[in-house]
Amino acid sequence: MEISIVTTLYNSSKFIEEFISRIERIISKINCTYEIILVDDGSSDNSIETVLNIIKFNKNIKLIKLSKNFGHHKAILCGLSHSKANYTFLIDVDLEERMSIAQKVSSMVLSLRKKENIKVRQPLQKIMVPVLDQDFARRIEAVKDLILSEVNVKELELLQDTTGVLVKKIKPNFKTIGKKYGKHMKAIIAITNQWSQADIIAVDKNKGWAGVIEGESIALETEDFEISTDDIPGWLVATEGNYTVALDETVSPALKNEGIAREFVNRIQNLRKESGLEVTDRIELQIKSDDKINLAINDNLNYICSETLANSLDLVEEVNGEKLVFEVEEGVSAELSLSKA
Repeated sequence: MEISIVTTLYNSSKFIEEFISRIERIISKINCTYEIILVDDGSSDNSIETVLNIIKFNKNIKLIKLSKNFGHHKAILCGLSHSKANYTFLIDVDLEERMSIAQKVSSMVLSLRKKENIKVRQPLQKIMVPVLDQDFARRIEAVKDLILSEVNVKELELLQDTTGVLVKKIKPNFKTIGKKYGKHMKAIIAITNQWSQADIIAVDKNKGWAGVIEGESIALETEDFEISTDDIPGWLVATEGNYTVALDETVSPALKNEGIAREFVNRIQNLRKESGLEVTDRIELQIKSDDKINLAINDNLNYICSETLANSLDLVEEVNGEKLVFEVEEGVSAELSLSKA
C-alpha cells in the first residue's frame, strides 16, 4: 500500500460520497495503490450506513466505528494506528465541508454583486442564508468571518424559518421524473401546484418528497424539482441547488462613504508601488478638497492612514507635486499626491 488517507466522520452522510470522489479523482492522476480510512466519531445521522453502502463497491474504503464521540484528536490517532501505507495523509472532512460552504456562499454573493455592477470594494450590510439543518448552521457559523471578509459584507444572518422572508417557487423536473414516473407526471404536476410555502421548504430541507399516487409509492429527490426564490424588495436573491443567499443591496450614506475610503486606499497603495516606496515607508498625503468626498475622508481618516502608513492626510485646495487623478465613483473625480515622510 502506497498511500493512506485518514479522516474522521461526524454527521457527514450528506457529503461523504462527494468527499471520497474528490480524493479518488486526485489519486487517479498519481496512479498508485491507496486506502481511505474513515473513523466515525459517534455520528448520530446515517454516516455509517452511507459508508457501508460505498464499501460494497469500493474495497479501498475502510471504516472504523467508535462507540461514542471521543473527539477529533483521538479519532485521528485511532485511524493512524490502522494505516498500512508508506505515506499517510490526514484530512479533516468537517473542515473540508466548512470550506466548501464558504466557497459556495462567497461565490454566489460575488455573482450577485457582479450581476448588479456593485464593486467588491463597496461594503454592504447583510447576507441572509436559510439554514438547511443544524450541522449546516454549525459549519457556516465557523466560517462566517471568512465569508464576510471575502464578499465585503458586515453581517450574516442565518434564517431558521424563511416563511414571510423568502418566497420560493417549485416545479417538477420533467426530464428526470419522466424517466421514473412518466405515467404519473400529470398527477405530480397537480400536487406540486397545490404546495404551500411550508410544503416547498419541507421538500427543500428533506431533499425530496415521497408519497403514493394511484397505489404506487413515489420517491422524488432534489434533482427531480426546480426550486427558485423570488427577489424581495431591496434584496438580491440567488439559489443554487440547496443553497439560497439573499444580499441586502441598500447602500446607506455610511456604507457609501466607507466604499469611497476603500477606493482611496486602493489607489494610494498602487501609487506607493509605482513610486518605488518600501513596504515600511511612511508617507504624507494630500487630497484635493471636494464636498462630494470630504465627509467620506474625514469619517474614515484613521482607516485610510492606517492602511496606507500615512503620517498625515490633508484636504487642500490644490495638491502639491505630481498628482494622481482618478474617478472615485461615476461622475466624481479626485486628486491626490503623496510624498515620503
